[in-house]
Amino acid sequence: MTDATHDIPTNASAAGPHGEGPPQLFDRVLLKQRKNRAAGEFDDYNFLHARAAEDLIDRVSAVTRDFDTCLVLGGGGAVGRALKKRPDVAGKFGHVIEADLAQGLARTSTFKGLVLDEERLPIAEESVDIVLSCLSLHWTNDLVGALIQLNRALRPDGFFAGALLGGSTLTELRQSMMAAESELAGGVSARVSPFADTIDMAGLMARAGFAMPVSDVDRVTARYGNSFVLMRDLRKMGETSVLKTRPREPVTKRFFVRTAEIYSEKFAHEDGKIPATFEILHAAGWAPHPDQPKPKRPGSATVRLADALGVDERNAGQKAGD
Repeated sequence: MTDATHDIPTNASAAGPHGEGPPQLFDRVLLKQRKNRAAGEFDDYNFLHARAAEDLIDRVSAVTRDFDTCLVLGGGGAVGRALKKRPDVAGKFGHVIEADLAQGLARTSTFKGLVLDEERLPIAEESVDIVLSCLSLHWTNDLVGALIQLNRALRPDGFFAGALLGGSTLTELRQSMMAAESELAGGVSARVSPFADTIDMAGLMARAGFAMPVSDVDRVTARYGNSFVLMRDLRKMGETSVLKTRPREPVTKRFFVRTAEIYSEKFAHEDGKIPATFEILHAAGWAPHPDQPKPKRPGSATVRLADALGVDERNAGQKAGD
């Protein structure tokens, strides 16, 4: 494991300080600290990362080509372990390099492990053939900016597939915390990090310059005995809030007890267990290449839709059977 980009050409300018940019929602230094803290027991609590990694591998298995250099971002080694179980997919790659923001997680890599920051990716343009991102991009302050960097790192016709947490993630916990704080303090604070909306991941990919972008959603419901167990698991995953605007004053025990009570009252199943929703957004696309298929110009069709479907064409307002 190393924090240099050995075996990948570097782009030194990418590692420089930010200039004017988007608002800094997340404390990335704190995120790194918490992920390092979680690294020791991460394998016991990484069920979401394992699921996302397996889905990423399935998506690559459907691509009928090989890739020389594969860069994996995030996942705490989950993608490498999933690849070891799928030699049919692992055989598509000449070299696999796993990278993580936290040194502790990078050490768990099955393949060569690096420490990289997705927000300032020190990878030379057009230097890798495929990038897989496993549950890390939802912590970036500028998601489109991170996607642009990944697009630039890909060689022409290179492939990107990523998984990140979406906007409905932990909706039950968010609602319960807000209700508890409103009841006890007369106001609410942001205590659960915001996540990317599900509405248009393909649109964000297109904005970042990817060709033929696609996206879909995997919704996972985990069940817990109570919200204390859920929050423990989030800490062990390294997925607790790192909002820059998070409240700094100590939280009372009564707040967490009342959160647990409201969570149970509003959401518990008949057996008393509580659900926790995790929304995993998947997105994929290709680095542009001149030989890729292009959408046809509007109005350039040479066959009527009715003829293609084998039906009779009717005027607007004409009823079937007229």
